[in-house]
Parts: sequence; C-alpha cells; structure tokens
Amino acid sequence: MTTTGAGPAQGSAPAVPIRSEASLDALRQVGDELADATVAELFARGEAGKFNTLMRWFSTAGQPLPEGLPAVARDYLQATAMPPAWVDWGEMEKARLFFIDNNVHVSTALSFASMPACYVVPHVAKLLSATHGLEYPSRRMAETGQFTVYLMQPGAFEDGSRFIPAAQKVRLLHASIRYHLRQENRWDVASLGVPICQEDMIGGQMMFSIQVLDALHRLGIHLSNEGADAYFYAWRVVGAMLGIDLDHMPRDLDDARVFSDLYMSRHMGPSEEGVRLTRQLIDLYEEVVPGTVFDPVVPAMIRYLVGDTVADWLDVPRSALWDSAIRTAPALLGVLETLEDRSPFAAWALDRVGHYTSVFELSSLTRGRVMQYAIPERLKGEYGVTSAKPRLDRWVPPPLTPEGAGGAGR
Repeated sequence: MTTTGAGPAQGSAPAVPIRSEASLDALRQVGDELADATVAELFARGEAGKFNTLMRWFSTAGQPLPEGLPAVARDYLQATAMPPAWVDWGEMEKARLFFIDNNVHVSTALSFASMPACYVVPHVAKLLSATHGLEYPSRRMAETGQFTVYLMQPGAFEDGSRFIPAAQKVRLLHASIRYHLRQENRWDVASLGVPICQEDMIGGQMMFSIQVLDALHRLGIHLSNEGADAYFYAWRVVGAMLGIDLDHMPRDLDDARVFSDLYMSRHMGPSEEGVRLTRQLIDLYEEVVPGTVFDPVVPAMIRYLVGDTVADWLDVPRSALWDSAIRTAPALLGVLETLEDRSPFAAWALDRVGHYTSVFELSSLTRGRVMQYAIPERLKGEYGVTSAKPRLDRWVPPPLTPEGAGGAGR
C-alpha cells in the first residue's frame, strides 16, 4: 500500500479521494509497510545499534553504502534511493526559487505556526514528547530546519546531495517509534490507531505545506498562485519519499485544504504535552533573540499566526503591547516586498539577508552539529500515552468556515 521510490507516471490517481471521517479513520490503521518491516528485522536481529553507527558515515546521495550494513537495511536503502518517477523537475525548480525568495518567512512559518499546529494535536504532542528532549529541546526544530534546507538545495536529488539519505533515515525514524510503542504496549491502538499512521503523516505534510502558506499570507507575504502550487508540490514529493500512500495524499491545494481542515477539526485540543512542548519552543527562540527586551516577540508571533483559541490551549503568554505591535508585521513586510519588486539590488540584498538569517537560525538550533536522524533504540521512560520576475497574480486562501478552523485555530 505504501510507496517507495517510485509511483504512477503522473504522480496522481484519476479522481480526488473522498474526504470523510470514515476515510480518515481507515488511514489511522495503516503505517508504512516497507519501513516497518525493515525496522522490525533490525531489532529482531539486534542490529539497530550497528545500523546507526554505520549510517553516520552515509550522508550523501550516490555514496557507496557502508561495508557490514545489515542486509535488510541495504535492501531498504537501495529500494528508496531514487525519487518518484513521476516528479516534474520544472515544478521542483519553481519550488526551490520560491524558497529562496521566501526562506526567512518560511522558517518563521515553520517555527511559529507549523510546530504549534503539531503541538495542538494531543496524540501528536504525546508522540513528540517521546523523543523531543532526548538531547536538547531544539532537536525537533533542528531536524526540521535542516531537512527543509536539504530539500531546497539546487541538487537535492542528485549525487552528492544530503536530502535523499535524510529522507530515508527520517522514514526509518518514524517506523522505529511505531515499533517501540507497539512492542512496549505504550500506545492504545484500539482508540488511537497505529502510531504515526497514514492520517498523521498526511496531517504533518499539511502542517508543513498548506499551513505554511496560510501563515505567509497572514504575514502579508505576496505569494503567486504558481509559487504556492510549486511549494505544495515539493512537499507532495517529500510525502511520497517518506512513505505516504500516493492514493490518499492530497492532489492539490484545494484537496489539501479539505484534508487539513478535517484533520485538525477531528483532533486538535489542549494537552499537557502540547503546553510543555510550546514552552520549550518559546524558551528556545527567546535564547536566539539577543537580550531580553524582545523576548515577548516570540509568543506574540505564535499567537498572531495560530490565533487566540489555539494559543490559549497551548498556554502561549499574552502581552497587550507586543500582541498589538506584531500586527504591524504585514505592513512592514509589505514595504520590504515593494522595494524588492522595484529594485534588482534590493531583491538581491534582501535575499542575502534572508539567507544569512536562516543560516544563523539553523546554526543556533543545531549548535553547529549535523543532525543524524538515527533510529532510537529506546524511547523516553516518562512517555505517557520566487524568482525575480514580476508577480502578476497572488495566492489567497479561501475564507475560514466554522467547521474548517483547523488551519490556525482562528
């Protein structure tokens, strides 16, 4: 049922799947057959530690696999070594240019909208709590940021790139969490379904694609329809490489909107784990912001992007001054975008500033380390349950409906 490195010629089925409570319930019972079988055999043979050690030396596409690699791991890595056959490389290049043009804004959206969206889904917050603090609180954001940077490099799918090995390792990381939770009876499959199931994997894909676009729109960033489509397409490719079943993956932004709204309305709510993870996120970025005067900007930005309902569930602090001040961000960014559109030099300068800002942020999160995406041999004991061309059109999300407030909880 799951995809590996290949898929249908066009990357889509003839008809858009019907989204309903029943269809999403069915997706809760399915994991990732290939990755799950690989991880199960690694642990059955006691080879998980050996695999992690050898994989530290495997970090670039096209690199020879390490000697002594367990046979099941070698088979998995060979089966997933290529991107899907249906990838439109022209569309992927558009996505890369979109990211270059908006890299600091995308980083802001990922940090202050996408991650809180993960935390406001209680069972996802519980899963993240199982591994979030293994080494230091910034690990999850460091892994996400590094993964996105790898994806948007010019040769992300060519020999010498780091993206494909990272995707292969992340897929096994998810499978190992499923393995541990089920082996140790620490997950109620009857009521919650399979941990990191197909529904949750698609939900995560929506948080890093459609909900990022929503956040950019809320910030006042000018997005062309072409750019928004390309950015979503890139995450569709990523989803296929991470083991999402192509038959159930949203086809386009309209389908993604339906899935995202239904997923969030089904699951979002308050939880202790969500509050704790959000507090760690705020503390982390308050350390990155120089001094203490501007510390309230972090929770103010989160509250602005996710809305008061979600922010209150996550116990995001309020600040009358900064909550009001942050609402001027779209106007300020609009001025910068006007300069960028009218002056090639300003466009170049702002792209450079955005690039170095993103580099600084990622360096702060990783603390200068390369994230290895190793499969955990155990879980935490306390686990409870664009281009510079003129922009002629502009992408605008549809208005929120009462039952479709999942994107940001507004």
